[in-house]
Amino acid sequence: MAARPNIILIMTDQQRFDTIGAWGYDYMTTPAQDRLVREGLSFRNAFCPGATCVASRAAIFTGMYGHNTGAYSFDHWADHRNWVEDLNDAGYHCVNMGKMHFAPRDVAGGFHERVIVENPTSKHLDNGQADDDWGRYLRIHGVDRPNDRNLSDPEWLQKYQGVPWHLEEKLHSDVFIGDSALAWIRDYQSEQPFFLQVGFTGPHEPWDPLPRHLALYEGREVPPRIAREGELDDKPPQHAAHRQMHATTTHESVIDMYSPDEEDIARMRRHYYAKITTVDEQLGRVIDALEERGFLDNSLLLFCSDHGELLGDHWMAYKWLMYDPIVHVPLIVRDGRRDRAGEEIDDLVSLMDLGPTILAAAGVEAPSYLEGRSLLPYMEGPGADFAPREWVYCEDNYQLMMRGERYKLVYYIGQDQGELYDLERDPHELWNLWDGAEHHALQRDLLAQLLRWLASSTYYNAGYRRQRSRHYGMRWPTPDNAFLHGAKGHPVPRSFDL
Repeated sequence: MAARPNIILIMTDQQRFDTIGAWGYDYMTTPAQDRLVREGLSFRNAFCPGATCVASRAAIFTGMYGHNTGAYSFDHWADHRNWVEDLNDAGYHCVNMGKMHFAPRDVAGGFHERVIVENPTSKHLDNGQADDDWGRYLRIHGVDRPNDRNLSDPEWLQKYQGVPWHLEEKLHSDVFIGDSALAWIRDYQSEQPFFLQVGFTGPHEPWDPLPRHLALYEGREVPPRIAREGELDDKPPQHAAHRQMHATTTHESVIDMYSPDEEDIARMRRHYYAKITTVDEQLGRVIDALEERGFLDNSLLLFCSDHGELLGDHWMAYKWLMYDPIVHVPLIVRDGRRDRAGEEIDDLVSLMDLGPTILAAAGVEAPSYLEGRSLLPYMEGPGADFAPREWVYCEDNYQLMMRGERYKLVYYIGQDQGELYDLERDPHELWNLWDGAEHHALQRDLLAQLLRWLASSTYYNAGYRRQRSRHYGMRWPTPDNAFLHGAKGHPVPRSFDL
């Protein structure tokens, strides 16, 4: 029997899909990600299951969408079982370095070891103590956690979150995460296979790259924002409210998107891109360390981000909405045991597929309630028996998104307004077709399909609750199943795609 592979999941925070140099975005400097593109399989149409950090990560790791876990914002979700625990039970040594966004944050969650790092702007606890391992590291070096710079800097709004790192490089949160991961990789001596999750905090705002990385982008042409005049008049009112909130509140993401000119947008983007380069450098160090220890050739390495960022597109910044710059994310899979180097997959995939993929690679049967499906057939090459997804789904608070190759529908729960885009004719989602009389039939058909998915998903995950309570599994309709009751439930299908 072949040795089980080590599995490494490296996740950035808030990285758009169009930020990898080797994917054709030549304004980016990303040598480590470029290496993964050369050596791995690029999924060019990967989408996240939530438009914010907690919503996305809770869905990814539990294998269930927010309507079944209740995790949309900073909600507790760590009380749900996640597939890391399945790896743990199967004999993997499980390690988390950096951001997981567990809520509450200090739980084990199936990990044997954790170095906990949250957002750089996370607040102190009531007792004045830093609330994660990075904060304690800063205190050891006599430095306060750089919180609430927006409250102390009178020119913050004019900087559009672009504020280069002002302390020693080693104190940067992503450098700390990289150093922690390197120390663990170099010290690991067991023959036991491991699962290593490395969660970088960048490029989440504030966009505080190392100054030497920012220098690489000085004067570099970057893409302009994508927006049209009067666009927000045709969108649900929550979009305008989103912009207003970020311009007028004092939370960590405060930024005024009412008046930036193109140079302001370019400056913001250069800082954001430079922070990706800062993270990329640490990614490269982690890959090199794995290679030096001889781990890389017997490892499945997955690289992705939890969600993206608007960067001024549609007259807004940040996340929480369902535009592609937010929900379309990087995903690269490098399997040292298979030769799919440099290939691309254009099929729709979801980050919900990460758990089933990782469990399949480990030889662990995936729990029936997981709503993703393994991507390993893609690693087997052309001819694999695998039906591509027709739709991907994303959920965040009152919004439900269903996206196919041509159409995207966003349903606002309990409201008459929504969003409908023809991505073939309008790839940048500038024209909302929701209220167009000529599109009412299409809107109704897509909405009915979305709600069928929602009902199926809710029932599907009831199997999780029954499993936890040791009840029988849920019945799933089959052509030969005429019984509505009985001692045993029929197995729930591993995945479904209405």
